[in-house]
Amino acid sequence: MLCINRLLNSFLSCVRAVKALTQKPFVFFLGVLISSGVFGHEGNKHDGADESLPAAALPVLAPGYEALTFTAPIAGSYTLSHVGTAASGDVIDSSGEQLQLEDLMAGRVSVLSFIYRACNDVNGCPLATYVMHQLRAQLEEHGGLSERVRLISMSFDPVNDTAAAMDAYKQSFQDSSIDWRFVTAPSIEALEPILEAYDQPLSKTALDDDTVSINHMLRVFLIDANGSIRNVYSANLLHAETLFNDVLTLDQEERQGQNTEVPEPTQSVKSSTEYVTIDRREGYSEGSYSSSSTSLVQGSTAVDLLKLAKDNALGLPNVSDSAALTKEKVELGRQLFYERRLSINDTFSCAMCHVPQQAFTSNELTTSVGVEGRTVKRNAPTILNVKYAKRLFHDARESRLDQQIWSPLLAHNEMANPSVGYVLEKVMAIPEYAQQFDSVYGAPATMHTLGDALAAYQNVLVTGNSPFDQWYYGQQQDAVSATAKLGYELFSGKASCAVCHTVDSQSALFSDYQLHNTGIGYANSMSKPEPHKVTLAPGVVVTVDPASYAAASEKRPNDLGYYEVTLQPSDRWKFKTPSLRNVALTAPYMHNGSIATLEEVVDFYAQGGIENPELSPLIRPLSLNETEKAALVEFMRSLTGESVVQLMNDGMAAPIGDTRALQ
Repeated sequence: MLCINRLLNSFLSCVRAVKALTQKPFVFFLGVLISSGVFGHEGNKHDGADESLPAAALPVLAPGYEALTFTAPIAGSYTLSHVGTAASGDVIDSSGEQLQLEDLMAGRVSVLSFIYRACNDVNGCPLATYVMHQLRAQLEEHGGLSERVRLISMSFDPVNDTAAAMDAYKQSFQDSSIDWRFVTAPSIEALEPILEAYDQPLSKTALDDDTVSINHMLRVFLIDANGSIRNVYSANLLHAETLFNDVLTLDQEERQGQNTEVPEPTQSVKSSTEYVTIDRREGYSEGSYSSSSTSLVQGSTAVDLLKLAKDNALGLPNVSDSAALTKEKVELGRQLFYERRLSINDTFSCAMCHVPQQAFTSNELTTSVGVEGRTVKRNAPTILNVKYAKRLFHDARESRLDQQIWSPLLAHNEMANPSVGYVLEKVMAIPEYAQQFDSVYGAPATMHTLGDALAAYQNVLVTGNSPFDQWYYGQQQDAVSATAKLGYELFSGKASCAVCHTVDSQSALFSDYQLHNTGIGYANSMSKPEPHKVTLAPGVVVTVDPASYAAASEKRPNDLGYYEVTLQPSDRWKFKTPSLRNVALTAPYMHNGSIATLEEVVDFYAQGGIENPELSPLIRPLSLNETEKAALVEFMRSLTGESVVQLMNDGMAAPIGDTRALQ
């Protein structure tokens, strides 16, 4: 790390010197700095480095600046999936020629990055430009690629990055036999559809010096000669060596005439990698928020749930149902699941915590809210694949779905019904339910049959056949990326995740259904309240001191986990291992929703959890670098089931009971 700190100190020192002399944006000089060796070789020490900047103040460099920490797969030994179609649009190259973006990519393997010259985020545009520079050198050394590969850097700041400005920027890099084009858009209006097509949202912030800072997400696209996007790289995944091998892999594929036709994307690819997303609120506090939630764009279409469950079971255990499922039972349970009249005041249904549009959990709340806004101390777990769960609730206090339903129905802070008899009488007072129970079960609703009906619906919320399943169990080698495969290798090996999130030879639930203390519950119980940052609106954030919110809210409930079931001191703060299936869609994480992203979950376990007297001996610090952490996240994203979107759509099509029937 010392050599990296010195390297970055030297870089920042050069930047400050250049800016002081010229007042030019520092990215303009990045090529000069690279060419002169500031970023040239790992471990270089430069005399005169600025030692005034403390190491703690230095940004953590993206993996792309360092040597690769694992052996990259050999070029041509793997395939890259087709993940989308490259978009086109009006652009102007650095010579002033107007053309279409697709013209630059036609017939070549292309690497496309979006940058702007004035970017000062070392892990943003400078990273993309640095990796492209390194890649070009490797491609040139390989030889014979000058007519088959092209690098494209496109600015999304057409106001300042004119064709002339991009031409001056281009001159910062020495000539090469590998063509590197620097292009801009003729106008902001022409730029917008290109950015939208490549999912490149951005926001602008005015600075004190009257300049504008552009905030965006770094993405670099690898595009084959047929205009198909074959890989997308973020800051954590962008590295010249792996990108070089990916380019060679596509070049070999093209020259050998393999897969030259772009296939129609299968449902599994669409569901698991590209179109199933949750609302992560990225940029919300800074005012650059733009929702990408699948739930905002999907339709409402009822499906045959029994058939869908049967067709999407690859990777899931072959479990026979304790009672035969019928279409009528499933339909009755589905209706009850969305029935608000099952709550004390006819306002609350099961689906209001297990939201179908949010993968049958709630992405918007760390912990649930019951009737009248009453506090629930735990996060709502997803009920996708709950059929296979050996133990239910975060504290594992139940083992059967038909019995489990009575806990939320009777809990004062959830649906608040006073008794079992009250619920049954209320249901049978609704004519449509009285008729349905008589038709399906041959008798009025009972504690057992009401539970059985709700369990029947949950038993068909099955979604396997994920990209992981297609690769691991279906032997489809191109179903997941090389990065996801590395992630699984780490998951089952170095990172030891599979010790608790188990994988069997024929199926995988990714849970041992045991209870473990990770330290989350301990910290929540033992720590003192700290000031809260509250986002009132995009870009409007206030800090509230503990005394103020304590005066306006109820006392934070304690949660001792499994201890509340067994009353054994050794069970304090133990919680059930959750399944990781569909985990990319079920944020926030942990029993109390205290961790917002998968990246943060990996960081938490990498640090060894939180030390406490009852910490599980399975929790220990992990020596994972940023590339390995990113690979673990990529692997977990491959666990999204094929039928998730269909189940979401079906939930939106479900009927909602008419509360006027009881008036």
